[in-house]
Amino acid sequence: MSKTKTPITIITGFVGSGKTSLILNLLPQLRADNPSYRLALIKNEIGDLAIDSQLASAAEMTGVSELLGACICCTNVGQIGESLAELDEKYSPDRVIIETSGSAEPIKLMLEIKRLAAETGKYELDGVVSVIDVENWGGYANTSFTAKLQARQTDMIVMNKWENVSEQQYESCLDKLGDMDVETPIVKSDRGWISKDLLFGLDGKMAEDWMRKERERGHHHDHGHEHGEHKHDHNEEMECLSITYSGPSGASIDLQKLEQLLKAAPKDEVYRIKAVIYSSQIPSGLDTSQENGHADGHASPSRYILNWSFGRWTWTRDAANNDGEPALRMSIFTARYESNKWQKRIETGTYITLESDQREGSLVVNKVL
Repeated sequence: MSKTKTPITIITGFVGSGKTSLILNLLPQLRADNPSYRLALIKNEIGDLAIDSQLASAAEMTGVSELLGACICCTNVGQIGESLAELDEKYSPDRVIIETSGSAEPIKLMLEIKRLAAETGKYELDGVVSVIDVENWGGYANTSFTAKLQARQTDMIVMNKWENVSEQQYESCLDKLGDMDVETPIVKSDRGWISKDLLFGLDGKMAEDWMRKERERGHHHDHGHEHGEHKHDHNEEMECLSITYSGPSGASIDLQKLEQLLKAAPKDEVYRIKAVIYSSQIPSGLDTSQENGHADGHASPSRYILNWSFGRWTWTRDAANNDGEPALRMSIFTARYESNKWQKRIETGTYITLESDQREGSLVVNKVL
């Protein structure tokens, strides 16, 4: 079985943009699903007084590692590996967030995480998020080269503190991003709140909680409940499709066809694809040396976790056996007004089907957000 890697999410943004508040609002969401979920934080502060780290500790973050004194992307970039190793030893976190100082350049951190991932086999980059203070960004974006880099070198931009500005001011902020040739997906926070489903992919522990939710969703739909029940009070900046493919015993999803979906989904329309899949094929890109000798690409159906994030994706082999679960459970998180189009595409059966030598099963696609 492939060793489970620790997903790492980088959250960057200019000084005062609200990065720490965004992170602290993620904790209750994670704990609501799984009280034992372990989220750790590497926090970069320029100076020697870590106020935000104290706030994170007070909010029962599993572990906090501080990199003080200089910008993390410059003199401190080499210390990320030490901090990750320390968090591993003390807390064994399920996920790590790196919160940068306001002057960090995301690309340097991305390269360092990828280097550590290749060197250790312990980590994977889950995503890079840039937080923008809409009230003030129009001013410092004109003078700060770093602010422009943070808007460009990222998977998603979170517009924060937009509630108190006029529609004209908000549109002006979007225009400035357009002038910088920024084509990154943009979502609004709800007073510093963003859904964890949008920011985070699946890891081993989160997958079990997600599977439980998917089963509950299926139960509600089977009994004719309106899918509005699944919504929360926060402003939704995304839509979600819940997909189930039920097949005969031992059913195996055709991963080659599924990969066509992963390649076809544009990141400005589709933000996240999360799935638990049973297949006798070995996903491309997975380390086949850990697949118990099945180097020919076929074996009895195994369980895999798929995490697609803004055009990148990873596969993880999961130890669980098929105990009556469908051959596929998937959630596709799209931008607003995009889910209907993708629902129609999925329902054609082009992307999600069983291997050619197997009897077809039942594909169900429901919009739940």
